[in-house]
Amino acid sequence: MNDISAAAVASESGLTLSGQLAVHAVTTRYDAIPQAARDAAKLFMLDTLAVSWVGSDAPGCREAHGLLVDEGGRADSTAWVYGGRLPAASAAFINGMSASALDYDSIGRGAAVHINIAVLPAALAIAQKQHASGRDFLSALVIGSDLVYRLGVAAERPNRGFHYTATLGVFGAAAAAARLLGFDAGATQHALGIAFFQAAGTQQANIQPSLCKRMLSAFAARSGVYSALLAQRGITAPSEVIEGKFGFYSLYQAGDPNRLLDELGRRFDGVNVSIKKYPSCGCNHTTIEAVLKLIRQYDLKPDDVQSVEVTVTPYIERIVGGAYDPSHDPQVAAQFNLRYTVACLLVRRKLGLAEIQPDAARDPTIAAHIPKVSLKVDAEQTGNRGPVVVRMRTKTHGEISCRVKDVRGGTDDPFTPAEIDEKFDECFRRGVRPLNAEQIAALTKRVREVETLPDMAAFFDGIC
Repeated sequence: MNDISAAAVASESGLTLSGQLAVHAVTTRYDAIPQAARDAAKLFMLDTLAVSWVGSDAPGCREAHGLLVDEGGRADSTAWVYGGRLPAASAAFINGMSASALDYDSIGRGAAVHINIAVLPAALAIAQKQHASGRDFLSALVIGSDLVYRLGVAAERPNRGFHYTATLGVFGAAAAAARLLGFDAGATQHALGIAFFQAAGTQQANIQPSLCKRMLSAFAARSGVYSALLAQRGITAPSEVIEGKFGFYSLYQAGDPNRLLDELGRRFDGVNVSIKKYPSCGCNHTTIEAVLKLIRQYDLKPDDVQSVEVTVTPYIERIVGGAYDPSHDPQVAAQFNLRYTVACLLVRRKLGLAEIQPDAARDPTIAAHIPKVSLKVDAEQTGNRGPVVVRMRTKTHGEISCRVKDVRGGTDDPFTPAEIDEKFDECFRRGVRPLNAEQIAALTKRVREVETLPDMAAFFDGIC
């Protein structure tokens, strides 16, 4: 659109918010997307695939895949790890679920939303169904991811309890799918409108750990695909689904339209995402870093620590501050409890894939240290993942403390390429169909060169 952003053109046309987003989704050229945004999309695509591989045999995923296979349907899109093809909406669902299962996927910085586990499954499912080029797929992925982040960062705080990955991810998934289906702005706006009618999901699954938690992104991915397919058949939707009297901002969470549209088409916010180092809720990560720093600095042993006080933000306390109960779903309980997190670190000095398995979640040695951990809420702080302050009373060193402002992975504290590669390699070698070194290298190469691929339907050929 030359030198005028899509947002400016849409605004001058008097379009609604969803109308402006629709114009952006279908008119933004591939060449207008900065290289940094394309590179980030490929990195997070690789991360999402990796965590999907290791999450594929987590409780609930095999069962969900079995249901989808039993239902059958047209073989449109690959079930990434399991192999074989399913209808596009079904593929989006199982791929979104396995990518979310271990809570090891990338997280937004400044927006409490997991973008890639909702948008990538939808975009890749439709790209395969449509035999889209890698260039068209990458454009749709960047645009859908940018939209979800914008909706998340524009949302007012405090969060009312809706799960942003589910309620916002569906819009990005629908936008990506609509672009890949070749929609004009009008049809895309209907797809976004239909997506609103399927936007659902709450944080109740966080504070009462259950397998539903790992299905939130799956519902968003599937609904985004389904919304676009319905719009393709001529189904219509209201035009003010974001700002209307009974739209998203009124019923779900108020938001700032100016922030949503700020530099739309010029700045792509999907880059503002961090890879996760630990398979645990992002609300735990600042505490993990603080505790590990103290353990390493003072070579702490579990019995040397008398008490641990963690000062957290209200949001962190809400999501991971509850009582620890691994009796029903031990893996989810371990991922979403700060007390378990600290006790586990004291005993095992790490928090990796082994530490969220049921045997660890129910380990009496770890459980013995959970009563030492208390939380203190700093009501003045509004962050989703920090800052936190960890204060320990120890027998040998007295009182020691550490403050961590935010999760790692940003420009101020990036992960090294070696750390990222180590995570990916470990993840791809696990799951229901582990990959060998040759397969990992081939998949990595395809992701990094995805814009050169002529047909995304063949993306997984020879791999799964």
